Amino acid sequence: MEDRPPTGPDAGRRRVVRALVGGAAVLAAGGASAWYGLGGGAQAMGDQEGVGPVTLATGRDTTGYLRGLLADWNAEHPDQPAELVELPEAADEVHAQLAGELSAGGSRFDVLNLDVVWTAEFAARRWTVPLDESDFALGSLLPPVVRTGQFDGRLYAVPFVANAALLYYRSDVLDAAGEQPPTTWADLARQARTLAPAHGLSGYAGQLSPYEGLAVNALEAIRSAGGDLLAGDGTVVVDSPQARAGLEFLAGGVREGWIPREALGYQEEESREAFGRGGLLFLRNWPYVYHAVGAAGSPVEGRFGVVPLPGPNRPGSGVLGGSGLAVSRFSRRQRTARQLIGYLTSRRAQSRVLTEGGLPPVWADLYADPDLTARFPYLPVLRTAILAAGARPGVPQYQQLSLAFSETAFEVVSGRRPAGAALPRLAAELRAVVG
Repeated sequence: MEDRPPTGPDAGRRRVVRALVGGAAVLAAGGASAWYGLGGGAQAMGDQEGVGPVTLATGRDTTGYLRGLLADWNAEHPDQPAELVELPEAADEVHAQLAGELSAGGSRFDVLNLDVVWTAEFAARRWTVPLDESDFALGSLLPPVVRTGQFDGRLYAVPFVANAALLYYRSDVLDAAGEQPPTTWADLARQARTLAPAHGLSGYAGQLSPYEGLAVNALEAIRSAGGDLLAGDGTVVVDSPQARAGLEFLAGGVREGWIPREALGYQEEESREAFGRGGLLFLRNWPYVYHAVGAAGSPVEGRFGVVPLPGPNRPGSGVLGGSGLAVSRFSRRQRTARQLIGYLTSRRAQSRVLTEGGLPPVWADLYADPDLTARFPYLPVLRTAILAAGARPGVPQYQQLSLAFSETAFEVVSGRRPAGAALPRLAAELRAVVG
């Protein structure tokens, strides 16, 4: 990040990043009260014991599974029906609409389907209410996903969908070479450099466009190398040698060519399409890709597999994705909202989240269910990946932190600036963000 005003095609984005970072610094200096003040009607309160019709606000339900789940709830609770309110598919637009409604103290939404990275922000702004852990079957859920719903020692969102990235690989190519899927970065780089060109393929791709996807890809590399963005006490540690090693691994792949430069423009779908049309040896992506690229008639049908992400000397560290269900502070029917969350996070409903929605469930024993593993062969690998994954920083300022981090990560991975020069500047910015 240069000291002069940004110019060029990314100039607008860099100005936005700096403006957000600067605004977050003001909030950090003001402490928790500054965040609470952003709540607009933060002193207003809904009815904690209210019952009756409720709404579930969520990003667009592209598979329709939520409609079926709510139809069953409504049949069983005709006096407390649940209405699905679908917001746009893009996460930033969902966040903007939820924030706009809640900052004004609006009661349109009762249950909120929140990305796991929003839990802390919404709780700190007093837009959501703490939940009684005994009301939900948390002991039956995967432990790492439970932690994504907690903030400041309390539960604010009940895990609804889990997620962790997998490494997709062309099994036919590796089998022909007598090779096993990589468990280390050295193996990944070697196979991507040597085997991929022999079969007319590019080596490896993730999501390296400068957005939240790159923040996750970069954080996975940093944590796999033993580094992090923030330490457990919130201290900024992104300028460590381990963090530099993680980003330099990705930058080296682009520089050496086994990560194609096209990947610098990839988000989830572009990278899925590249692998699905038979153009990549390796792909880092989420579990939804498995059936998307394995459908009948796909160029890679029956010719790929999945393993956990590799790391420097052993399997690497993933980053948890997914969502949790929270109750709006301004809901007038919070008892019904809590009951609906209990239903949607029950084992029966969670099985349908997987079978009808194609999304990873949060119930632990579903990952070993014989019928489900027959239909979804990646479940055991995904369980391993989730248990080894960590959450993104659980701070209210995550949106600002992520923008600054993804901007810097892109500069490093694309070769514009070396990690040794970029990360100290990023560390200073993040210290202004988180205080």
